Order: sequence, then C-alpha cells, then structure tokens
Amino acid sequence: MYLIALKPNKQSFFVGMRSTFYRVGMITGQGLIVVIAGNLEQKFGDPAQAWSWTMIGVGALMLTLTGVNYLSTPKVIEARVAKEDQPSFGKVFSSFFTKKNIGLSLGFVLLYRLGESQLVKMASPFFLDSREAGGLGLSTTEVGFIYGTLGVIALLAGGILGGILISRDGLGKWMMPMAFAINAPNIGYIFLSWHQPESVVFATTVVFIEQLGYGFGFAAFMVFLIFLAEGIFKTAHYALATGFMAMGMMLPGMLSGYMQQWLGYPGFFLWVVIATIPGFVMAYSVKYPREFGKKAES
Repeated sequence: MYLIALKPNKQSFFVGMRSTFYRVGMITGQGLIVVIAGNLEQKFGDPAQAWSWTMIGVGALMLTLTGVNYLSTPKVIEARVAKEDQPSFGKVFSSFFTKKNIGLSLGFVLLYRLGESQLVKMASPFFLDSREAGGLGLSTTEVGFIYGTLGVIALLAGGILGGILISRDGLGKWMMPMAFAINAPNIGYIFLSWHQPESVVFATTVVFIEQLGYGFGFAAFMVFLIFLAEGIFKTAHYALATGFMAMGMMLPGMLSGYMQQWLGYPGFFLWVVIATIPGFVMAYSVKYPREFGKKAES
C-alpha cells in the first residue's frame, strides 16, 4: 500500500526497491537464517537449541520491524464521496472486475511468474538432495551462503536497475526484456540437473544470474500492478491485485513437489522452462500505456 502513497513519478523507481527487499526477505528465511542456525548448531552441538535461539532472534527482529513499519509507513489518502454515499464492499469488489481488459490483466498477473513459482519451491531441495537422488549434495551452510550473499547482491542490483530504467523510459520499453530476464535464467537449472557439477561455483553462478534476472524482471510486474489499481478505489484494488499475485505463486507452487517426484529433477526443470511460455505470451499481449511509470520531465 505504501507504493501507491508515493507520487506517480516516484513509484516506478521505488517499486524496484520494494520488489528487491521483498525477495531479500524470502532469501533471508531460506539462506541467512539457515546459516546462523548452522553456525549455532556447530557451537552448541544441539540442533534444537540452535534453532530455538535462531527463532528467538527472528522473533525479536520481526517485533522491531513491525514497530518501525507502524511509525514510518505513509498513510494513503484517497478522494472519496460523502459517507452516506460511499459504495458497499460488493460494489468496490465488483468494480475491479469491470476494468478495461481485466481478463488479459489477470492472465498476466497469474501467469507472468508461472515457471518461477515452481522453481523457487524446489531450488533449495535440489541443492540439498544427495547426488544419488538427483540433487547436488550441497551442505545447508553452502546453500545459505549462496542465497544469503551473492544472491542478495544480485537481487539488489537487478531490482534497483529495473526501477531506474522504467522510471526513465516507461513500462512499454522494458516489459519484454524484463519478462526475458525473469524467465530465461531458469535454463541454468536444466544444466545443473543434467550434469550435476561437483564444484559449488556452478550452482553459485546459476543462482546469481537467476536472482539478478528476478530482481530486474519483477520490477515490470509491480509497476503493472500499480497501473491495474488506478482509479478511485486504488487501495482496495491494489490489495486485490496483490492477492491475485500471491495466488499466481501459491497454486503452481503447491504442485511443484508432485511434479518433481513424477518427472525427476531434470524433467522438472525442463517443465519449469516450458511453463515460462505463457508468461511471455501474456507480457506481449497485456494492455497498458507504454509510458506508464515514466518519470515526468521537470
């Protein structure tokens, strides 16, 4: 919601920041926290104690960040009609589905990350599984280091660059390049699953490129959500749009484990790449002003 509280000429720039730190938060849970727990396990010699102290620290961090967000998040003020004339929840909800080209828009929101939504659930298990099971046999600490260091750096660089470019040129110029950036790096996982290289350098390189592309490509997605929420009910419609965004990640992700068991890692990652095709189609087909997100010249 804080994104739509910004002035339009600042939204596309800061959307890159938002998407970057959203992903950093996910990687912190998958990488940095795991590294901390692994180090504490070596210190204490007790996994339960190590994870207990790790979760206490995470809880304290979340409590602190909640207070910071409460004090610093800007309030969204929208133009509204008189209280007695305010529309019902049903009208606000239904008006979202009467937006122009809403079918194409929702198709884009649901399918843009169809491949990534499945990849993100199985990448860590692939790195951790034994080589006999088709994985790379990396340690928990190695996986945490890959995602928690170079992965975060790549995300930061990609997200910030994506926001800068859209604010400079508008969404239209960068939609397809960003769709390519978020989806094409998935091919690297096919290479890893086929060859199972023993050196951690190969896994690190693939993750770095994938995270860089994700940070860069996700900027276009978030700017489009801001466009989709335009109108008098901007706050409610943005909440609905992000709800569909979450659905587009959750539902395919629920099936990813079954797909991997059925196809094995090589077949699964090949399927992930095939699943990116609808995202390319929707990115090419969806309707929006090409100049949307471009910073107004002063």
